[in-house]
Amino acid sequence: MKKFQELLIWQRSHEFTLQIYRQTKSFPQIEIYCLASQMRRSSSSIPTNIAEGCGRDSDAELCRFMVIAMGSASELEYQLILSKDLEYIDLETFEYLTKELIEIKKNA
Repeated sequence: MKKFQELLIWQRSHEFTLQIYRQTKSFPQIEIYCLASQMRRSSSSIPTNIAEGCGRDSDAELCRFMVIAMGSASELEYQLILSKDLEYIDLETFEYLTKELIEIKKNA
């Protein structure tokens, strides 16, 4: 078993999740249980699955959970596009968050 807190990918994805939570606080009330909730679930799924994979007995299991985490990252990538297109986040925020997310995906 690996200590997930020591993994750079977990640290970055955890910090990214905190950023998503902060951003979605300002979404319109109508989105609290829709897009904002989906983005929070997608973002938190990334470090959650990394942590779960680290708790498994084999590298194959860790790899499987990393694949699941990256699926959540791809889901979130679309949700960021949607948030920008709906004007819930500005272009600068979109570009920053997308760049961070792509870096997380590259390092998985």
